[in-house]
Amino acid sequence: MTDLRTRRRVRSSSRKNRLESDLTFDHPLASRYASAQMVRLWGTQNRYLTWRKIWLAAARAQHQLGLPVTTRQLRDLAAALDRIDFAAVAEYERRTRHEVVAHLRAYADAAPSARPILHLGMTSMDVVDNADLLLMRDALELLEGRLAAALRHLARFARRYADLPTLGFTHLQPAQPTTVGKRATLWLDDLLRSLQAIAEARRNLACRGLRGATGTQASFLSLLGSPAKVRRLEKLFARELGFTRCYPVTGQTYSRQVDIEVLSALGMLAAATHKCCTDLRLLAMLQEIEEPFEAEQVGSSAMPYKRNPIRCERACGLARYLISLVGSAHHTLAAQMLERTLDDSSIRRLVLPEAFLAADALAVLLHNIFDGLVVYPKMIAARLSAELPFLATEEILLSAVAAGGDRQTLHELLRQHAQAAAERVKRRGGPNDLLERLRRDPAFAKVDWARVLDPRRYVGMAPQQVREYLRKVAGPVLRALGRRPLPPAELRA
Repeated sequence: MTDLRTRRRVRSSSRKNRLESDLTFDHPLASRYASAQMVRLWGTQNRYLTWRKIWLAAARAQHQLGLPVTTRQLRDLAAALDRIDFAAVAEYERRTRHEVVAHLRAYADAAPSARPILHLGMTSMDVVDNADLLLMRDALELLEGRLAAALRHLARFARRYADLPTLGFTHLQPAQPTTVGKRATLWLDDLLRSLQAIAEARRNLACRGLRGATGTQASFLSLLGSPAKVRRLEKLFARELGFTRCYPVTGQTYSRQVDIEVLSALGMLAAATHKCCTDLRLLAMLQEIEEPFEAEQVGSSAMPYKRNPIRCERACGLARYLISLVGSAHHTLAAQMLERTLDDSSIRRLVLPEAFLAADALAVLLHNIFDGLVVYPKMIAARLSAELPFLATEEILLSAVAAGGDRQTLHELLRQHAQAAAERVKRRGGPNDLLERLRRDPAFAKVDWARVLDPRRYVGMAPQQVREYLRKVAGPVLRALGRRPLPPAELRA
């Protein structure tokens, strides 16, 4: 009977937990779109573990400079690093209304020997700002590797289709032919610039350092007694956190212009992704190129034949959201007053993680899309063939003139035939019969039709441009970024 009652309590508790879970808001970026690695990086556990790492780094630097921080205290702090009692933190914050103090007291509880020296000389932003910089550095590195992997797939795609002629479009109207590979290099170049901006933003990140309440380091000067020791303390602290330098000046916070630089790089990625995926959606409409479509994937609940470009559509939506976040960083910098105000805290708590989760989701999508693009050469050739007679008129004219015809007379004949063929296509919905018209006209009897209608004659240097771009630009950049192993990131629902 006791076991039965226990099982009933367990089932009842399980049902209650499921109900509470159903009533809790799950952020779609975390639960649906971004990779598990990026979600963990910005997750609660890692954020506050990073805070503790900063407290430990400060204590270690102070110990090395002779402040009263013992090896036992350092050992106890290190042992308690990941033992975060979130219930205790919540109770402390309810009483103090101060998040940093709540975590500080919980850490002191976990390592009581270090209570007297924990947070010595520090202010909250010595913890929070340095943590945000560490989180952004790690997130940029993850994003950089993931995006580089995606672009390697796109580079291979461009190389494979460097020579395949396709109809070009300007103003969304048929224009001179290009090649599928050349069009892919346009996407690749935009995304490569974004990757370089992300890499540059990561390299430019520095440590905020230990600056105290208004950035003057007054508390540390009081503790250490000399400017030289304060400078030494900060170098040791930055080295503990993996930074080689600190920002030269700060108020209580590092300049929020740093956030602008980081989010601007993510915004570049978003805009480039939107452009690329919009192109792919248009090409899917033309049935020339499609994103991957899985064996059991359902395109539409109503129309079984549909192959909707859901990955590219999702990417466009997430890209627009990410672009909308970039402006908030500008507003935050503009609104800062004197040495620091707190109105940046709540918005940065939202914007920074969401921007990185959205950027990560885009990189995951791009990797999946570029790894499985499907090309339909016959559809591409059919569309190009339908327009080629119009596009080839100049070559037809030159060929007829070379065979002895009068240029002005031939030009007028070409104009009349082209207008009549266009009228037939647009007004009557008939096929383009320009070639048939010209072949029946004695004035064009000596034209070498096989030569002038070869699509490869009209792509210019597109194939050479692709190979040169891959060899001189994309290849070196992607090789320089290395091939760091990344944890797998599957496309989520």
